[in-house]
Amino acid sequence: MPAVLVNTATVLVGSLIGILFRNRLRESLRNAVMKALGLCTILIGISSAIATQNLLCVILCMVVGTVIGELLKIDDGIEHAGDAIKAKLLKGKGSSESRSMENFTDGFVSASILFCIGSMTIMGSLEAGIRHDYSIIYAKSMMDFVSSMAFGAAMGFGVTCSAAFVLVFVFQGALTLLAGVLGSALSEAAVTEMSAVGGVILLGMALNLLECSRERIKVANMLPAIFLPILWVSVLS
Repeated sequence: MPAVLVNTATVLVGSLIGILFRNRLRESLRNAVMKALGLCTILIGISSAIATQNLLCVILCMVVGTVIGELLKIDDGIEHAGDAIKAKLLKGKGSSESRSMENFTDGFVSASILFCIGSMTIMGSLEAGIRHDYSIIYAKSMMDFVSSMAFGAAMGFGVTCSAAFVLVFVFQGALTLLAGVLGSALSEAAVTEMSAVGGVILLGMALNLLECSRERIKVANMLPAIFLPILWVSVLS
């Protein structure tokens, strides 16, 4: 778990640095930064998705995982968590503070998914849990530090809270613990397809950041799909 804590710290510090400069940036510049982040997210998503060795696995896992997520209403749950944290932080605050946190929930959801999904997150957590090799997560931490500064400047304090409430306590820590428990049961093929599914989910988030769809894609509802390749590979083998 030490590498997960380091990764969380880098996102917290990076986002806080970004927030310090947030009010000094013009709105047009913040919007430009968001578009740039969207394009970078597309690159990350594609690089993970094209690594798949079984396209049918990715398609079926995405469909079944999305159905599960829709039934569980994961996206709504994360949004409600973001709204609840925002309400507590704004309790007793004035209108100026309220305006400064208007993108809190969007930042909370987007950063939670960006920093928790992707090949480096999945492979790094598995390497940490199985082999106690933290090198991938440490490398990811440096990348997240830069990304969190840009996200903090563009979307505000929700990015910081995503690290504290999602990155450690839910996804990355849980994935590391899962890898430690399952050990060798997680084959290289399963890890590859998990990463590919994560890449597809990141592409959905990129479309949201770029505002390419009229209705926001509820990418959080697709998160169960990441774990389904474990079952797929186990059945085939």
